[in-house]
Amino acid sequence: MSPKLYVIDVSPPVRSVYLAAEALGLNLEYIQLDLFSGEHLQPEFRKINPQHTVPTLVDDDGTIVWDSHAINAYLVSKYGKDDSLYPKDLAKRAVVDQRLHFDSGWAFLGVRNIAEPIIFWGDKTIPEQYKANALKVYDFLERFLDGNTWAAGDHVTIADFALIPNITSLNVLVPIDEVKFPKVRAWMQRSEKLPYYNGGNKKGLDDFVTLIDNRLNP
Repeated sequence: MSPKLYVIDVSPPVRSVYLAAEALGLNLEYIQLDLFSGEHLQPEFRKINPQHTVPTLVDDDGTIVWDSHAINAYLVSKYGKDDSLYPKDLAKRAVVDQRLHFDSGWAFLGVRNIAEPIIFWGDKTIPEQYKANALKVYDFLERFLDGNTWAAGDHVTIADFALIPNITSLNVLVPIDEVKFPKVRAWMQRSEKLPYYNGGNKKGLDDFVTLIDNRLNP
C-alpha cells in the first residue's frame, strides 16, 4: 500500500506536498476531492480531517496528518535519506520553521485573500490592500534571500516547498516586479530548474492560471 493524499491540484498547499513527495521519491496515492461540489464536506472525509482541508495525508500505518507544513515535516522526517530538507540542527531548523510560519501567515494568506473571492464569490477585482499585502510578501522574501540561494539558506528545504507554490500563485494575481524584487525572481527561476518542479508545481499552477482566468474573463 501507498500513503494516501487527499488533494486538489490547483491548491498551493497541495502542490507543496507534491514537491516534497517528488523530492523524496515517494509514491503516494492521490485522491482528488471536488471542493467546488463540497466533496470535502462529506461525513466520510470529516471523520478523517475535522477541518476538512486539503492536503490531508493518511499513512500506511493509519497516521493522519493535515496542513501541508506538518505533512512535509512528517514525510521528510520519516522517509528522508538525510535531514537536508528539514535540518535537525536546532538553529537551522528554527530558520526553516520561521519561513514556514511566514508562508502560513503571509504568503498563503496573500493568495487566499485574493483568490477565494474570485473563485467562489465571483469578485472581478483585487482590493488595493491585498495588492499592497502581496508586495509586502515579496519584500520580506527579498530580504530573506539576501545572501541566501534558497529561502532558508544555501540549499533547498521544505521552506522552499511551501513558498514555491504560493509565490508562483501570488505572482499570477499580483505580478512580481523583477526590478524591485530581483532576488525573488531569481529564486523562482532556480525553482523552475529543480528536477521535481514540473511534477510538483507546474501542472497545478497551470490549472490555477486557467481557473483564475476563467473566473475573471468568463
